[in-house]
Formats: sequence, C-alpha cells, structure tokens
Amino acid sequence: MREYNFDGLIGPTHNYAGLSPGNLASQTHGGQPSRPREAALQGLEKMRFVSELGVGQAVLPPQPRPSLRTLRTLGFTGTDEEVITRAARDAEHLLRLTSSASAMWTANAATVAPSADTADGRVHLTPANLTQMFHRAIEADTTHAVLRAIFADPKHFQVHAPLPGAAHFADEGAANHTRLATPGHKAVHLLAWGRSAWQDVKGPQRFPARQTLEASQALSRLHQLDPAQVVLPQQHPDGIDAGAFHTDVLAVGNERFLMLHALAFVDHPALLQTLRQKLGPDFRSVVATNDELPVKDAVKAYPFNSQVLSLPDGTMAIIAPIESRETPHARAFLERVVAEDNPVKAVHYLDVRQSMNNGGGPACLRQRISLTDAERAAITADVFYSPALHETLATWVRRHYRDVLRPEDVRDPLLARETMTALDELTRLLKLGSVYDFQQ
Repeated sequence: MREYNFDGLIGPTHNYAGLSPGNLASQTHGGQPSRPREAALQGLEKMRFVSELGVGQAVLPPQPRPSLRTLRTLGFTGTDEEVITRAARDAEHLLRLTSSASAMWTANAATVAPSADTADGRVHLTPANLTQMFHRAIEADTTHAVLRAIFADPKHFQVHAPLPGAAHFADEGAANHTRLATPGHKAVHLLAWGRSAWQDVKGPQRFPARQTLEASQALSRLHQLDPAQVVLPQQHPDGIDAGAFHTDVLAVGNERFLMLHALAFVDHPALLQTLRQKLGPDFRSVVATNDELPVKDAVKAYPFNSQVLSLPDGTMAIIAPIESRETPHARAFLERVVAEDNPVKAVHYLDVRQSMNNGGGPACLRQRISLTDAERAAITADVFYSPALHETLATWVRRHYRDVLRPEDVRDPLLARETMTALDELTRLLKLGSVYDFQQ
C-alpha cells in the first residue's frame, strides 16, 4: 500500500465567522477579514511540498457555499439571489452558518480503513455526520457524493452512508482516528471519543465533547475491523476543555510512531502499554508533559496537528505549522522528538495561517487514504497531485477567488454565483461528474 494525503481545496467563501465553540482559534478570529485566494494557494503549496518529499498526494474539492439547498430547507424561497437576500435580512446567522468553508478540513470528512485491515479486503470509507455543529453537519451529503464519485469501483471500495444523525452517533471523522502498524503485527486502529450517549462517564465542563463512543464502535463494525485490533480511548476531558476539540489537536500517529500530549487521552500510560502489547517492541511513542509543553501552547501552536509522513528512505518527517516554530515550548518539544530514538528525523514548518486562524493545522487539511496499485488504478477522477494539476488549480484559484472576504460579504448574492461557477468548472477539471446539488 501507499498512503495518499487527500487535501481539501480551501473554498471561495473561506471566512472567519467564529462558529465553533471549543475551537479557540475560530472564536478568537471571528469577524475578522479573511483572504480566500491566499488560503487556497497556501493549501496548494503544502500539497506541493508533501509531494516533493515523495509522499502520495491528492485533492478533494470544496463544497458549495452558501448552501442554498439548506437555506431552502429552512424555508427561504425564490431565486438563488432572493433566497440569500431574504436570509440576510431575516436570519443573518443562518446565512453565516451555511456559508462556512469548513469542509476544507478533510480530516473531518470521513473515517477510512485500508483493504489490508478489513474482512472483505476492500477500502471502507464512512463520511462523518458532524452532527455536533450545524455548519458542519450540512457537509455530509456532499462529502458522500464526492467520495462515491472518486471511489466508485465496488470491487475495491465500499463507501458507506454517514452514521444516523442526532447526538447518539455523533461522528467527527478521521480527526479522532489513528492507524498504527509495525512489521510483523496487525495494524491497530485508535478510534477515540469524548462522550458516551449511553454510559455514564466524566466529560468536559467548559466545551462540548463531539465524538461519541457509540459512533466509534459503529465505525469499527462497518469497516469490518478485527475487534482485537481496535482500541477505543477516551479523550481527556481537561484536554477538550483546554481547546482540544478533536484528538488530532493533542495527538498524531503514523505507522509505528505516536506522539501525544499527556492530556490527549484518559490514562495515557495504560493506553501506551496496550499499544506496546499489540504492536511489539518496534512501537515508539513520545509524550509531552504539561510542564514541558503547557496545553495552552499546544492548542495555540498545534504541534500535534502536524502531518507525520513516511518518506521513501524509510524515515519519517513532521510537517508542522509555523506557529509551532514561533512558540518556544512547541518548538523545543518537536526538536526533542527529532533528537530521540524514533523514526522521525526532520521537522518542516509550513505557512497555513489562513487555516490556522480558524483552528485547522496541516493535519486538519488532509484525509489519509492508503491504496494498493490496483486500487489507485481503479480511480478515474483526476485528483492525484502532479505539477501540471498544481498549475491548473492555482490558475483556477487566481481566476475565481476573491482576495479579501469580510463578514458582510457573505450577504452578497454575487458571491454564491461566483462560487457555483468556479465549482462547476472544477468538477470538469477533476473529472468528478455532477456531485453538487446545483448541478443536478
């Protein structure tokens, strides 16, 4: 298998509306102007960098925003322009919610199990229902359509529908999922959760816990994983209350390596002992204590929301946001990781500030999908990164995206028309077919 990082193209309505309680960056930057063109080009540069390291890279498209289908479901009628004008006049907060470009964080798009781990030998993908936040819950149907268009061959792929909605099965996707593997041992899937809909467990007091235990259990069953190779750790309530709304804010793993903050999981020593038993002596972990790396600095700088990548020479590298370099505690921790006896030999700092300002680092921007050569060949959509695709997408971004977007700009019906024109062109460039509701 080869791992491909499916990065989300940042959409034309990238804006800072402060919609996510518990996401401190989102709340801090709410109401500030954003720069959609710069954001999308930053994302493309990250894809270029990862590809040039020799790592598999691909792309997922943005979603139509504002979501006119959602606004119509909520009772706004008329032409597209009339729907937006009426929503802006009568329920401006709903227009802001339906204009979020949060689908760019494709770590939340789905949970994926590679064919090597599933009972039927197919890649299993389940779009996240994201029911905890309304502005994210409206992503699920389009994500399902996009994944079905890309992973269309039923011989190789099983794209499930999102889990049933409501609080019981709240699913946040791969941001709470980590796959670990060592030579000679079966892979282990960590499916973390923050609350239980049925069991009485201690939860956070300040911010909401988003993923449920029941959702993580359902994903394990759907993906036909060996129950002995599934671990269901609880996110630490204090970590969530500090702003770690997803596991990938305080932990990241790759193959035989896991780095985490002491407040990532409840009883992390017991978790690490379990992983050592299942993965053997080749498993490596690095834990940051709160003294070494205060959790407020971890949430601010996102050193754990980094990509840990396996390179062609057998070593690993960390792709971290430049905020981690600029925060002394975070930088010192990452330097310790490189210095110790583990596979990570380098840290690279990239500028993804436009995403970071809304609470998404390098890891948030990608969905990891491992594919065999046959599975890769079965995908006919033009979504795999190449220098030619990079130039095509960069030209497309410069042609269609606004330089600056202010909060009041989402009231402009022209923005929706610009977005639909851009996305209609993009589906042809990526050979996706008609995956958007406005194309039906």
